[in-house]
Amino acid sequence: MVRPREEAINVAAAKKQLSELLGRVAFRRETILITRRGRPMARLVPPDEEPKAPGLGSVRGWMSADDPFLEAVDDLVTARSAHRPRVYIRGARRRS
Repeated sequence: MVRPREEAINVAAAKKQLSELLGRVAFRRETILITRRGRPMARLVPPDEEPKAPGLGSVRGWMSADDPFLEAVDDLVTARSAHRPRVYIRGARRRS
């Protein structure tokens, strides 16, 4: 099956035409590249198309469940949830 040429469309136009774009991808099997300022941001592809290269989610067995890295990540997540961000008040001056 030959796929039609990929069309590039900017984010603003994609927002306005999202329903139409989804129909073109689902029923005409088109691929749409969404760009922002000429740079690729996302690609709409038919749902049954296989990705060209496997993602990290398909990697199995490269890290054991008791790896110290995973414990460090858990510690970081816990510390981050306890973090209280500073609040910016417009017009307030910093005290020295």
